[in-house]
Amino acid sequence: MIRSTALGVPYQTAFNNGTISAVADVPLEKGGGGRGFGPHELLEAALATCLTMTVQMSAAKHGIPLQGVQCEVRMDRTVPNVVTLNYDLTFDGPLTADQSAKLRDAATRCPVGKTLSGAIHLRPMTAEEPK
Repeated sequence: MIRSTALGVPYQTAFNNGTISAVADVPLEKGGGGRGFGPHELLEAALATCLTMTVQMSAAKHGIPLQGVQCEVRMDRTVPNVVTLNYDLTFDGPLTADQSAKLRDAATRCPVGKTLSGAIHLRPMTAEEPK
């Protein structure tokens, strides 16, 4: 669970998971201080980090000599009511074409990607639900 708290500076928000804290903010051009990641950037980061971790886990599991992986995610909202998260993976290491293909296939099973690809519903928690 993530909890967020307004910091008393326009739009700056601290968030934490009970152990680690960070700050989110709105960019300067939208009235914020630009002192943290924007909410949409955090969504992109969730996917990028999960894709990177999923590929690393698959490489370790299958003995693939992956020396590094980078992932870039860009959100595209140019089509009304449609959000597309485009991603690009770059692998480092002496990989064969088959090994690279296996890692790209593993990326399709990224848990955050699966979550974002399914139906998502937002609803407020009720007083009876544990916090």
